Amino acid sequence: MQERDYYEVLNVPRNADEEQIKKAYRKLAMQYHPDRNPGDKTAEENFKEAASAYEVLKNQEKRGLYDKFGHEGLKNTGFGGFGNSGDIFSSFDDIFEDFFGFGGRPRARNAAKPGADLRYDLTISFMDAAFGMETEISIPMHETCHVCAGSGAKPGTNPLICPHCGGKGKIINSQGFFSVSTTCPRCRGAGTIVTEHCRECGGKGKIKRVRTVSLKIPPGVDNGSRLRLQGEGERGENNGAPGDLYVIIEVEPHEFFQRKNDDVFCQIPISFSQAALGAKIDIPTLKESEKLIIPKGTQGGHSFRLKGKGIPRLQGYGRGDHLVRIIVETPTKLTNKQEKLFRELAESEQETTSFFKKEKRKFMKR
Repeated sequence: MQERDYYEVLNVPRNADEEQIKKAYRKLAMQYHPDRNPGDKTAEENFKEAASAYEVLKNQEKRGLYDKFGHEGLKNTGFGGFGNSGDIFSSFDDIFEDFFGFGGRPRARNAAKPGADLRYDLTISFMDAAFGMETEISIPMHETCHVCAGSGAKPGTNPLICPHCGGKGKIINSQGFFSVSTTCPRCRGAGTIVTEHCRECGGKGKIKRVRTVSLKIPPGVDNGSRLRLQGEGERGENNGAPGDLYVIIEVEPHEFFQRKNDDVFCQIPISFSQAALGAKIDIPTLKESEKLIIPKGTQGGHSFRLKGKGIPRLQGYGRGDHLVRIIVETPTKLTNKQEKLFRELAESEQETTSFFKKEKRKFMKR
């Protein structure tokens, strides 16, 4: 059977550039792909024919021979078209991965691989969370072995090509027109196997190290705050970018202060006389003591607000407020003089109470 002209197969002019050829092949591959034409032998043959044309025309050397001598010029190159779909999927993984989501060429063994991200949980005090701090933390991580440079092989030896996959790192199983690629179970996709292991890393190519990292905690962090240190994670392989380090903050509770968002709360006890007569008292805040005026007749449970005396705002300017809740304490031990005064106070309160009772009865009669 006479073979068709490859330019005719792809429907491109003889002066078509690489991008035109690739675009034309992609269109035909989509049209005749077996998933879209199950059981269609004609579509299968068209699919193979398009793949053969693309294999030749994308290669400058093969294309030059084809342009001069036609199909006869390709005989000495070892290329005679594709006999089965496995060859097609093996040769055009880039096309099928782009358009059909499978096939896929395995990652080259020396390709750059980014490092893993790391997490570190850090517990700090209430005050350090409020005002920020600088510290150093020790991070356990894996780094490339300095003895074998990550190969896992004993110095002076080299890893061997995996005999199971021939160094490809994958095994291709063909069933009819379909081809399935799986990671080689012998070398686990590396394409090589180590026969003599490096003593330093035990053949793993990495060693566990503890690295010290300087950390600056900004004012205002709270429970669950996450700090990202770019590039402080595990080192990448083959010049791959390092991962990031995420520090998760846990804040210890304070014995006196409590926090809600950017506001600080505390409870201050005062005496009956201070509540009744009023007073000026010192209130501890995050930075220093503040004078607070207690008006006459202040009731227990009343709260006062000290503007701008709370937690610095992490995502903005200024600070939250400091709220002071008043607790009126009941005395448990009285001197004779204090007890006498309280009795006099109680008698006057009874007179006041009797007055209100009389007024209430008058009102009810009305």
